[in-house]
Amino acid sequence: MGGPDAAIAVCADIDGLFTDSPLSVRETTLLGCLPHPPLSRALDALAKGAGNPGGALHRRAIDAFLYSVDRNGVADRLVDSQLRASVTGVRPSVLAAGLVDVTLDSAISETMPSSARTIWDLWHAGGPTESGLWAGCDRELRHHWLGAALAHHRADVRDKPAGRTYELDGRHITDVEGFYCAIGEAVNGPGGYFGWNGAALHACVTGRWGAEWPFRLIWRDAEVARTHLVAGAGPGGPATFDEILQWLAEDQIEVELR
Repeated sequence: MGGPDAAIAVCADIDGLFTDSPLSVRETTLLGCLPHPPLSRALDALAKGAGNPGGALHRRAIDAFLYSVDRNGVADRLVDSQLRASVTGVRPSVLAAGLVDVTLDSAISETMPSSARTIWDLWHAGGPTESGLWAGCDRELRHHWLGAALAHHRADVRDKPAGRTYELDGRHITDVEGFYCAIGEAVNGPGGYFGWNGAALHACVTGRWGAEWPFRLIWRDAEVARTHLVAGAGPGGPATFDEILQWLAEDQIEVELR
């Protein structure tokens, strides 16, 4: 429907994106929706009805990714949140005159728990203004914090020059997600992103993610991570403190533990 970068609609909210029972979600509703041409054509096909000229079922189909638009109008794609569905219903929206609520017959590919909404609302309002706001989150929410940080990373900002020293606040690194939250903020400030797994960390070290290689890392309160990031989760489990240090050493990042 339309070109690969064509917007299908601008919506005030989406029913089905944040849910604590993802397996029970069978449809998605775009709330307070202003349709753009691709969705308008699908709505037109719905109105004409199957079996009538221009009303074929395939004309109701959409294939889109979801973007979060902040108060400054900057759109950032929600990682892995794809919507492949067909339009099944439309009604006037109670949110504003001239807008509609559009129902689709499929769930979003990657939903988020309802508690993650506060994270995305924070970025929608302009993003974190101080470091460590993720500290009170559990592992699952820290993962979603990292997803929001990745989605809002500004790739057009030049890396800080090589040879710099970054200070990693280790007070809240009680899991591997906490390490990635902390190193993201050490390099890129509040809400910053600098990887969310080993492969992504290595990719960030190679450049274009905030810090030009090589650089030095002062890891404060490292004993917290040493105590919590330990072996025992089995093959494929979370990275340990020693493994993270090994990864950094392999990338020739000098680490000072304090």
